[in-house]
Parts: sequence; C-alpha cells; structure tokens
Amino acid sequence: MKILLEEALSPSVLEIHDESARHSHHAHARSLQQDARGPQQVGETHYRLSIVSKLFDGMRPLARHRLVHDILATEFKAGLHALSLSLKGEDKS
Repeated sequence: MKILLEEALSPSVLEIHDESARHSHHAHARSLQQDARGPQQVGETHYRLSIVSKLFDGMRPLARHRLVHDILATEFKAGLHALSLSLKGEDKS
C-alpha cells in the first residue's frame, strides 16, 4: 500500500495506521480476505491514512477519496476492507 501511494501521489506526508485489530470481530471481512489471500494473511483490513500531496491541490474532497480508492483497487480486491482518510493538498485545503 505504501509503495502504491508513494508512486502515485509523491506525498510530502504519508501516515499509515493499521487499525485492523480493532475490527477483528468482522467475520465477513475476515472470510473474504482469507479467500483472497489465504489463511496466513488474515488481518490488515482496516487502515487510517493521512496524506498530504500537491496532486490534491485544487481537488474536491470526494475526488481525492476516489483517487486514493482507485490507487488501492488491487488492495481492496485482496482483502482491504475499509479506509479512514485525511487527504490534504500542499496548500493545506
């Protein structure tokens, strides 16, 4: 996830916090991820991201969120379940 975001956004700030343990009771997410990744890779389903990037300058919040979701589409197919996003441009908007 980090590499995908760094390559696509060249962020000046990239903070990734794994909050999966707080959601370990989500059996549906766990079973979907196990099907996608195998039993050894269960976890890593819920993340909180803080990103500051020049690419976000002038973009509306919804467009920023869509862009990040598009960048991480393969991660969602492989078991990523939820993101909490704080996305800002370099101009701090």
